[in-house]
Parts: sequence; structure tokens; C-alpha cells
Amino acid sequence: MPAGRKPEIGYFAVAMRKNIGFKRPATLVGLQYLVWAAVLLIGFFAMISSDGVKRSAAFAVNNTCFYALIIYGNIRLLYPRLYQKKQHVLYIAASILLLLLAGAGRGYIRSVIENQPLSSGWRDPATWLTFFLSGITVFVLSFIFRLALAYFVIKQASEEALLQRSQVELKLLRAQVQPHFLFNTLNNMYYEAYLDSPRTAQLIERLSEIMRYFVDQSSRDTVALSTEVEFLDNYIQLEKIRIQPEPDIHFERRFDGSIAVPPMLLMTFVENIFKHGIDKISGVNTISISLIQEDGYLHFATKNTINRHAGPATPNGSGLQNLRQRLSILYNDNFQLETGADGEHFVAFLKIPLHGTTVYDRR
Repeated sequence: MPAGRKPEIGYFAVAMRKNIGFKRPATLVGLQYLVWAAVLLIGFFAMISSDGVKRSAAFAVNNTCFYALIIYGNIRLLYPRLYQKKQHVLYIAASILLLLLAGAGRGYIRSVIENQPLSSGWRDPATWLTFFLSGITVFVLSFIFRLALAYFVIKQASEEALLQRSQVELKLLRAQVQPHFLFNTLNNMYYEAYLDSPRTAQLIERLSEIMRYFVDQSSRDTVALSTEVEFLDNYIQLEKIRIQPEPDIHFERRFDGSIAVPPMLLMTFVENIFKHGIDKISGVNTISISLIQEDGYLHFATKNTINRHAGPATPNGSGLQNLRQRLSILYNDNFQLETGADGEHFVAFLKIPLHGTTVYDRR
């Protein structure tokens, strides 16, 4: 079945559960009630022809209680509290005691039902042998019963996980409708603007690419370096619209575009330039950016003229703090991040290793 069809399984299960009248799935307790009801009915109908309705019902209840006492006494009390705690000798002794008590109780109630003296049945070795063999058989079956309960729990958890996954995938599919609708709208605007204003159409195209990057790429663990740089180029071109005269921007590039890097690592420096470093009053804005691959490291540096007409700014903004925390998670101490003023310019520098970037792709 194609990968895209998998969510339909969960939707089908939900639909079937609603259509056939089950408001919620069967619980573990409810399933056990059904099992013991079946055992009770089987025992009742097996003896009704020879013992009559009343006696067969009494015998069925007696036998069912005998089975339940041994099974739950083992799987709920003795096994978890003794065997799983490595007290094997005590577990064997307690199991034998459980079988004797359960057998004695069953025999006593049976004698009452048959209206016979209690001492008459206990003198027969066959009675002891019957109680012993039946008790051992039920005791062994208790382990199978325990496995069946464990399987039901695992199966129920698996179905619940599948249902939750289907619901999450449905929400994701719904969430993708809005950005796809927006992309289609931007494409229509692009074709309409292309005839009258090619420059406006080009800006719409760059805006569409930026939004597509946020939707499709920014959530990944790694992206191609060429994709990251393309995102920076589109952002720079859009920022240049509101700056007159346009700043003098020089972008030096020497790298292998197929290298995988974590997304949005370089964006903070460029964003800070246009947010804090542009002087609209003087109109003198010089920006230099370099992205160089050298000796297994990626060197990213920005340099811009300081905006003397800007208001007081926080020396360590949240953007740089978040970037430093993210770098620490990705590279531990194997990175270099420096920012500061250098005369008339503000300089930022980032150095990250390239040899282990694919390690961080956990998709």
C-alpha cells in the first residue's frame, strides 16, 4: 500500500467503530468479564443434563471461582511479588499452598452441593489426585492467561497509537491547505503583475520562495547549503525594497552547495543587519557578507556600517542568544561565534564544522 494511503486505515477504523455502535473500544476489565462469563456458561451447560439446573449452576460457579482464585492468585500476587523479585523458593512454596487452599475450598463447597459428609470424599485418593491435577492444569494456564492479557494491552496501545497518528496526519493535511492556497494565490498574483510590472512580479516570486522555505525546509534537521543561501538572497532582495538609496551589498561565496547544514543558522546575522544596521537618514549603508568553506569548517562573516542614528539597542539580543544556545546543542563547544563593533562597522563571525553535519539529520 502506498505511503500516502496509510492514514486511511485509521480513518476507516474510526468510521467502523462509530457505524457498528461501539462508542469506545473494549477495555481489559470488560474482556475478562466476557472470558469468565463464557467459562461459567460452558461449565453450566456441560453438566445440566446430568445434574439439573440448580446443581449444575452451583457446580459451574464453584469451578469458575476455583479457576479464578488460582489464576489471579498467581498472576496478580505470587508471580509479581515473589518470582519477579527472585524469591523462587518462596514462590514455589506459596504456589503449593495456593493450590491446596483452593482445592480444599472447592472440595468443601462441592460436598455441600452434593449434600454429602465432608469426610467421605477426602478418604478417596482419586479425589486428591483430581484436585491436584486440575489445580496444576489451571496454574499452568494462568501463565497463558497472563500472556493473553499482556498481548491485549500491547494491541490496544498499538491501535491507540495508530489512531493518534492518523489524527495527527489529518491535522497536518488540514494545516497544509492554507499555505498551499496562499502559494497558489501568490502564483496568480505573479502572472497578473508580470505583464504590468515585472519588478513587482519578481518580488512576489521571491516572497513565495521565502514562505515555501519556511513551510518545507525550516522544520527539517538539515538542508542543502545552496538552499539556505538562496533563502538569504531572497530575503536580502525583499529588504532592499524599503531602503532608498539601495545599500551597497557585496556577498562573497566559496562553498560546496550540496553540503548539509542546519537551517536558519545564518539568518540571524543578516536579519540583524537590516533590523539595526541600516541608516535611513544618511543613506550610507555598506554591507559585506562572506560564506567560505575551508579546512572542514564553514566561515560566515558579516560587516555593516554602524547606524549612528539608531536608538539604544540591547547589546545581546534574544536572536543571538537563541542562536548560541542552538549552536551549543548542535555542536557542543566545536563552534565559534563572535560579534562586536570594529571602528565604524559592526562585525559578526560564525564558524561551524562540516564533517559531522549529517549526524544531526534525525528524520
